[in-house]
Order: sequence, then structure tokens, then C-alpha cells
Amino acid sequence: MNAVLQTAPDAEPVLRLQNIESSYGPIKAIRGVSLQVRRGEIATVLGSNGAGKTTILKTISGIIDPRKGSVHFKGDNITAHDPAAIVRRGLSHVPEGREVFPLLSVRDNLLMGAYTRPDRDAVAKDMETVYGYFPILDERKDQDAGLLSGGQQQMLAISRALMANPELILLDEPSLGLSPRLTKEIFEIVVRINRERGTTILLVEQNANMALNASDYGYVLENGRIVMEDRCAVLREKDDIKEFYLGMKADSVRGERRWKKKKTWR
Repeated sequence: MNAVLQTAPDAEPVLRLQNIESSYGPIKAIRGVSLQVRRGEIATVLGSNGAGKTTILKTISGIIDPRKGSVHFKGDNITAHDPAAIVRRGLSHVPEGREVFPLLSVRDNLLMGAYTRPDRDAVAKDMETVYGYFPILDERKDQDAGLLSGGQQQMLAISRALMANPELILLDEPSLGLSPRLTKEIFEIVVRINRERGTTILLVEQNANMALNASDYGYVLENGRIVMEDRCAVLREKDDIKEFYLGMKADSVRGERRWKKKKTWR
């Protein structure tokens, strides 16, 4: 599932964050975050629980208003815009925890994703497309979404986002609570969506191995700050990434584990 960079290094950024600071009351969650996502690529933000990954996505999609900084999407400043207006511009957010409508059927959940679209005649065709990605949803299209398994609900959440026909998808912790087999299946489909549809994806994920293999470019977030960034092929070879995110402990000259090694980016 190793990703191959599909965009030139100087490709146009579809998303750009500049010096973003966001807080929950007095608690500052992200501190001066700047990043960009080039059109047609999968970018990932890695970080431990509580690093601020979800806050970045919520700030982009308008759920949280930043205290400082700016968010630009397709060249337009969308900082603190209404989330519904941001969706209409072509940006969809798949939240952590899926948040499907449990009492609606699978089909009706998908139709909710297409609610803002003006091209209603194309909705049926796109629904068939997402059923092609996730055939189990077609089998259970008349079933209440709340009765689906966790993995199936994640498939539905991604499909619902696709039904808005977005140019950019924000994908928050797609592996959360899933088995390794289902996680692998979800990530393979995410890569297919990117490669086949050209949909740009910004992914935040604790499973660094899966994220780095699926993505083109990566950022490492710690304590609300970006501490490292590079192409994922390069990040995978960094000693700090191997040791602190991939669980690959490096051996010293004496063959002892360097379990007390400090991160070099600090």
C-alpha cells in the first residue's frame, strides 16, 4: 500500500494554514501551526493522543474558530467561516468517532452527504460509485446505520463525505477502534479514492505505520506544534520516527536498547 507521490513538489496547494492558534477556553491546543496540502495528494499529521491533531481539522472545517492565523482553501480565506459554507466550497470532514445518523438508513445517511449539492441528477451515479468502494453498504442500504459494526460505520462516514463530491476530505482517526484487518481495508480504499478520483486528503492518525505508507507528505505534531515535516518516504527512514512512532527501537554500538533516547527535534 506504499503511496507514490502523484504531485510535483511545486504543485498548487489546495489548503494552506498559516500560524494557526486554537484553544478550548484557556487551554491552547495548537500553537502556531503552519502547513499546506497540495492538490491531489494525501497528507498526514502524526501525533500522540492529545497532540492537537483533531483540533487542526476542526479549525479547518469551521467547527472551532482560531484565535490567530488563517486558513486558505483553493486560494480563498475561509478562516472561521460557517461549516456549511465550507462544505459547499468542496471540503468534507469525516470526524473522529464516525458520527453517522444512527436512526437513518445507510442510504439516507448517504443522501444527507449529498444534501448541499446542486447537481442532483449525478447523486445516484455517485451512490453507485461508493457502493463499489464498500459493497457491504449496498447490501445493508436499508438497514439503520446504528446497527452497523464500527468498521461499517467508518465506511459509511467516508462514503457520506464522498457524496458531497468534495475536492478535499479531512479524515480524522479512521483506524480508531478497528481491527488490523479492517484498518488495512479502510486505508486501501482511501488510497484508491485518492488515486482514482483525484480527491485530496488530509489524514490525522495515531497509527503511524499505516498513515506513512498511505500518504505522500507528512507532518509530526507534538504539544500543539509541528516539529518535523517531509515526504513520507523520508520520514519513514528517520530514526526518531522509527523509534517513537513505529516502535522500532534502534540498537546502540553495545547492542543495548536506547530506551531513554530523547527526540532530536526538541
